[in-house]
Amino acid sequence: MWGRPGEPMAGALQQVSGLYRGALALRSRPVLRPLGLLSPQARLLAVPRGPAGGGEPGLEGNPFYGRYRDKIQALRRSNPGVFESRMEKRSEVKKQPVGHSKQMEFIKYMEEKAEALGTKASKEGFTKDKTLDSILNVEMVKEKTPEEIKQIWKQYFSAKDTVYAVIPAETFDLIWKRSQNCPSFLCALPRKEGYEFFVGQWSGTELHFTALINIQTRGETAASQLILYHYPELQKEKGIVLMTAEMDSSFLNVPAAQCLANQVQLFYATDHPETYGLVESFNHRPNEFKYMAVIAELEQSGLGRELRPRWDSDKA
Repeated sequence: MWGRPGEPMAGALQQVSGLYRGALALRSRPVLRPLGLLSPQARLLAVPRGPAGGGEPGLEGNPFYGRYRDKIQALRRSNPGVFESRMEKRSEVKKQPVGHSKQMEFIKYMEEKAEALGTKASKEGFTKDKTLDSILNVEMVKEKTPEEIKQIWKQYFSAKDTVYAVIPAETFDLIWKRSQNCPSFLCALPRKEGYEFFVGQWSGTELHFTALINIQTRGETAASQLILYHYPELQKEKGIVLMTAEMDSSFLNVPAAQCLANQVQLFYATDHPETYGLVESFNHRPNEFKYMAVIAELEQSGLGRELRPRWDSDKA
């Protein structure tokens, strides 16, 4: 499901097959103030390196391998031919210089699994066709003011372990228009080990996320780990769009899911051309896509700071 037929996101994903190396000097500039984001001082962040001698780490060398070990080993046992084929492709990609792209091969791969979204979500415990009517009485809330609806939405979800938001209509308008042109993106999630990368893929008003390593190792069987549901039913009349989410709690907790959700506004609702330019290059100019720039933007925003306590304590 991770891509639509004809999307040139191949090269961009290939560039991030061997991420855990090097360091990044962050730049400092103001970010999107209307979203309430902060701009921390620029600093140097180390990204875990490969083994001595400059060689790339194996799959087990990925600091997030442990989260997916059971599923990867199950694939190895149940279908060793498929597993070896994927590992060979991964090795070939990692031997290529950063920026190298075999887009057509990857596009064909994306086409083979583009229709798997609906069945995959339902199989993995997510609600299929999750409607706004299944959450609240839409006709009844139409009599309420936008502020009253916002309070109802907040009160309903505040006691639940999930992500939710009330998005201004004009903000969602911008996000929606941009998602039609750029339906996929790469987000960085701060972890104690460094950064874990997640691919976001729009399907209608749903936004599905799964870890990059999950796609690399499980291919078409990679399941969504987070789904953001956007409800525009009240957009015209009330000027708001309601959002909530479902997540696989074995891989993500609420703060991590919130960090990914916040990056939707960070990258899709920004008024900085260079920030949204990362989304455009990921979708349309993969040879120009710089995944380390995603980390830089995330650091500039201050999002996810609570997810990296060791880094902040080192900085103090």
